[in-house]
Amino acid sequence: MKHSPSVWLRLSIVLLVLLDQLTKWGITLSFPPPSFPLERLHVWPVNDWINFDIIRIHNTGVAFGIGNNTSWAPFVFLSVQLIALIALSFLFRRGFFNTRLLKAAWTFVFAGVIGNMIDRLTQGFFLPGSGNLSFWQNLANGYVVDFLDFSFPWLPTQNFPGGYHWPAFNVADSCICIAAALFVISAFFFEPSSKNTDPTSD
Repeated sequence: MKHSPSVWLRLSIVLLVLLDQLTKWGITLSFPPPSFPLERLHVWPVNDWINFDIIRIHNTGVAFGIGNNTSWAPFVFLSVQLIALIALSFLFRRGFFNTRLLKAAWTFVFAGVIGNMIDRLTQGFFLPGSGNLSFWQNLANGYVVDFLDFSFPWLPTQNFPGGYHWPAFNVADSCICIAAALFVISAFFFEPSSKNTDPTSD
């Protein structure tokens, strides 16, 4: 039996992607392109425990800056995202996500992948001078907009003497992290299949 996402799951994905893109474009339109030192909007006042700033970072790699500023990263990670969406869709249709918790995890990870994938497909075309480049050159210049920056003054390191900075992230990244947490939780807590408890959820 083939399964398909309910209207509510599809609507949730659309809303999460819209939130992700609206926040990213808000940052893109409000902050200049990244240059050192970064322009910062202090959200939480400086204290001894944690600071929260809004910044603008162009991440051509993935989590923790892996592959950042490499020529191969945009194409490789764009391909990985496309494969991930196909795999997630296939697994859903095969009934792998058969509980409410797993369906919620699937929704968050699907929205997160789409949000960052849109960035890689579009952001390179809006960089200064992009009009003089070919389609493939602009696509190769694609990046993900990261803007949520947390730092910890009580934890100085060699690279961050003023306090360790967690790698900047965005709403899509948060969705993927939430999905990962839900997958872990689902592995420890048994939940009856929604096939038996909610016949309208597929």
